[in-house]
Amino acid sequence: MTSLAPVIETSSQAVPWRIDVSRGQRVSRVSSEWFSRPDDEKFLSLTDLDASVRARADKASTRIVESRSLRVEARSDNAERLMLLAPGDDHPIAPTNWSFGQLSSLVGAPASYLRNLPAALAGINLQHGLIHHRGEQVKLLQTEDGRTELRAATGAEYGRIWDHELVAAVMNFAGDGTGDTRWKVPGTIDWSNMRYNPNVDITRETTTLYASDRDVFLFLVDDRNPIVAGHLPNGEPDIYFRGFYCWNSEVGSKTLGIATFYLRGVCANRCLWGVENFDEVNIRHSKFAAARFAHQAAPALEHFAESSPSHFITGIKAARERIVARKDEDREDFLRKRGFSKTDTAKIIETVLVEEGHPPASLYDFVQGITAHARSKPHQEARLELEGKARKLLEKAL
Repeated sequence: MTSLAPVIETSSQAVPWRIDVSRGQRVSRVSSEWFSRPDDEKFLSLTDLDASVRARADKASTRIVESRSLRVEARSDNAERLMLLAPGDDHPIAPTNWSFGQLSSLVGAPASYLRNLPAALAGINLQHGLIHHRGEQVKLLQTEDGRTELRAATGAEYGRIWDHELVAAVMNFAGDGTGDTRWKVPGTIDWSNMRYNPNVDITRETTTLYASDRDVFLFLVDDRNPIVAGHLPNGEPDIYFRGFYCWNSEVGSKTLGIATFYLRGVCANRCLWGVENFDEVNIRHSKFAAARFAHQAAPALEHFAESSPSHFITGIKAARERIVARKDEDREDFLRKRGFSKTDTAKIIETVLVEEGHPPASLYDFVQGITAHARSKPHQEARLELEGKARKLLEKAL
């Protein structure tokens, strides 16, 4: 029986490692972040990222006010810019583009429409909405940095999780994220030889640590400690690495979320290749969100970071050993009974035959064929549906 024990780096191992990205899923979430972030939102270490998000939190204050007590007015020096006056403030508050949109949404006014109105007219409409706001209370997040700025305006029950709380939770086990622990910014796939090199300099072009004035996002991998879960058709080891990414917005632009998975490599534009066992948890910023993060999400992330990959390896091993079809009619019957169309069934079987060198027989063969076929789907909904079916099949082996 093939040994499926984790492989830890030794001097005899060839680094970079040869990988096979034709298996598993391709996940583009990190690539989307990498592509859209300007340089001032990219950080080269968790220490720098933490300092940035913590500094803005230190300058911030939160309070709940009656919506009808807010006053909207045009600036005296700029009639096209709206300002807010809140109870107890000596100076007006400048809403950001984001918080203006939140205020508009709270009172049921279309922000895009108000932004196109003259400031005085937009102010009248927004003021009317605030006075008649049925929620009655608004939670304000203000920052004092030379001037008073309104960063967020949410409902009174909004449960804020600060961005620095998420970063600190990661730093507890990942250190600086630069290689001082096993968790680090990922390396890169060399497509010319299909090898993955974990030892890549962290620059603005390679980093996966991001923060803007609205959110924080970070992605780290344990890519210096490869895991072997069986072998490829040519006899070479099938190598995986552990990885996770997480995100948050303390101003309400998105939920807090954590995704954990195993992957075979990361390319230069930060796409994840050969992903298996993808699992995602989201926490809405509701009243008890902070408690849920402290007692559930943060410990779960640390547990994944420090746990053994034995459960994952055992599941892959069980899926490879579980024979579910021995004849062509069995293969078609297996897929058709699980909701696959006749066309998809034929293509999945053909994909396994081409990529593995034999028709699908084990549960793992079918899972790999389904995920490979999913990558050929041009529409995301169809691709996600197939990947979801593959995941459910694999879960049955765990």
